[in-house]
Amino acid sequence: MIEDNSLGLEFKYLIVNDMDRKFGLWVNTVGYQSIPPDSPYPLKEHPSGYFFNAEKGRVLREYQLVYITKGRGLFSSDSTSEKQVCKGRLMVLFPGQWHTYRPLRQTGWREYYIGFEGPMIDAIVDDAFLSQEQQILEIGLNEELVSLFSRALAVAEADKISAQQYLSGIVLHMIGMILSVSKNKVFEMSDVDQKIEQAKIIMNENVSGNVDPEELAMRLNISYSWFRRVFKEYTGYAPAKYFQELKLRKAKQMLVGTSQSVKEISFFLGFQSTEYFFSFFKKRTGLTPLEYRSFGREE
Repeated sequence: MIEDNSLGLEFKYLIVNDMDRKFGLWVNTVGYQSIPPDSPYPLKEHPSGYFFNAEKGRVLREYQLVYITKGRGLFSSDSTSEKQVCKGRLMVLFPGQWHTYRPLRQTGWREYYIGFEGPMIDAIVDDAFLSQEQQILEIGLNEELVSLFSRALAVAEADKISAQQYLSGIVLHMIGMILSVSKNKVFEMSDVDQKIEQAKIIMNENVSGNVDPEELAMRLNISYSWFRRVFKEYTGYAPAKYFQELKLRKAKQMLVGTSQSVKEISFFLGFQSTEYFFSFFKKRTGLTPLEYRSFGREE
């Protein structure tokens, strides 16, 4: 079964010190939330500086990238009249600018966001790489961009030394990708490209559960035999094998980046037992989970 994660919510607000500011770019917040249809928005779990009334809007002190991967809604700002935002579109928010956005009640939406500031990004905006005249960018469903948001969340959660510099690099990677994709109109993918990207995103978002490839194909309104063949042509992996690779990658990240036990990681990733996870990991990497953790932290 595919777990919808309809109530998914994950976010992190970071502490920034003087040394972080000297780097020229720092991240204040990163998060993900899935808003089901007929749900209140925004959710009230956020601090007062970020929570807002969608009818009244708000003004931030930072830049934000807000990427929608499911559902649709509305966006408007001082410089942008009300426009529809649907999956595959990204909103760019600017400091000091009034704006508001919200999902449609009948659809809800899934959003990834990251907030940042600093002279480095100011220079990028001053040179018009990002503009208030073009705040909604067509990206299409892009699994690599979703992975960058997920990586930023993991780095923020681990909060290791120089995490801010790592996060700044991720932000620059995101901006470079967004500019390249939108300006080269790579978003004008074929239906096939979009189906495969959508499948990869669903797998990424359900890495802690189970995804049945046949059910996934049905969800995407395509035949399983066609889906399996084309997915392997695009990724080099059959869908089930690709999902295993995602679980393995997440396990590696958690072993090195968190203090969670092997049992906890095994449970989080949906393995049927710790013993099965141990066997799976050793077979794929040549190391036990604890050996990998020790090796990764030594580096």
